Amino acid sequence: MRVVTTAQPRQDLDVQPTPLALLLLGREADPKSERGVECPGDLPAPSDPDLVERARAAKAKLGEKVFVLGHHYQRDEVIEFADVTGDSFKLARDAAARPDAEYIVFCGVHFMAESADILTGDDQKVVLPDLAAGCSMADMASAEQVAECWDVLTEAGIAEQVVPVSYMNSSADIKAFTGKHGGTICTSSNAKRALDWAFEQGEPQQTKVLFLPDQHLGRNTAVRDMGMSLDDCVVYNPHKPNGGLTVEQLRAAKMILWRGHCSVHGRFSLESVEDVRARIPGVNVLVHPECKHEVVAAADYVGSTEYIIKALEAAPAGSKWAIGTELNLVRRLANRFAPEGKEIVFLDKTVCFCSTMNRIDLPHLVWALESLADGKVVNRIEVDKETEDFAKLALERMLALP
Repeated sequence: MRVVTTAQPRQDLDVQPTPLALLLLGREADPKSERGVECPGDLPAPSDPDLVERARAAKAKLGEKVFVLGHHYQRDEVIEFADVTGDSFKLARDAAARPDAEYIVFCGVHFMAESADILTGDDQKVVLPDLAAGCSMADMASAEQVAECWDVLTEAGIAEQVVPVSYMNSSADIKAFTGKHGGTICTSSNAKRALDWAFEQGEPQQTKVLFLPDQHLGRNTAVRDMGMSLDDCVVYNPHKPNGGLTVEQLRAAKMILWRGHCSVHGRFSLESVEDVRARIPGVNVLVHPECKHEVVAAADYVGSTEYIIKALEAAPAGSKWAIGTELNLVRRLANRFAPEGKEIVFLDKTVCFCSTMNRIDLPHLVWALESLADGKVVNRIEVDKETEDFAKLALERMLALP
């Protein structure tokens, strides 16, 4: 067996690394990608004992000029410096409600910062402390792939009957596609309202929905909340010709689900639910609708991040809960409600943080705040005008939902 140890391609074979390989190696950057790799400047060391004081000092120096948003899935060390916490859309709306803040520091992931830029004023600057904080789900639907899907629907003769509904967890390009084609955005808490609206846009028996990019939220909403059957749903795989579907399947479907998923919520299984029930008698299983259909069907309660928090706030003392969502939030809720005698555990035995959310750590936050305090804007997230206009159109349709 011959082992090749050289890290460089052999020149005589004229082998060149692919653009994707260069991105993974951190040797190139793609400004249109959710997974940027550049973070210019020197970050403070994670071991710096003064990081907390440095963050406080920089934030105090900036005063009302900065508004820090912290998503529920962020680390505790970051949440400590957030002016508000919430899910992705709540935070984007909070940012829009602070027009006097010159800088919006979004401690979340790339698509969230894009939404904040879309909804805030042109004079406000949205900063993402680490450009590599992307979202694997959002990355599963590119503008090119969705355009190709629309061509497939057009060739099947059904595009005019299809209304796109895109989850908030999508790139600005996908939101713009949705707006351009008469669709709306949804969150995990208003997905049913968004689908009801979509099916009202045409003949009830003919209208279809293209749901992007999370197949599980789309399927769970259609079947669990709207009474459709699993047979009403088909999955479009962008990596297969015609999405891996026949014309007949596309024409018969009510819900055309994009083959995307959340890498964290997708880990929970029916076995996880059965195991926790066996280990903790009387436990309440509460999961996010991004989980697989069989997990949602086996759970006691299903709801968005905000729903999960409110359910635990209202839970009686002594109650037991297994939560199927991101571990940072579950651990924070367990600590918060422990004094009230509420037992809260992570649904899966395996520890699983959202790896891209966790890229926003205290060193990156300190670096961003200190840079802003010194008058240097770093890692600004800007959505181009045309994309912003169509994306905002889709977002405004959601805001107008009853």
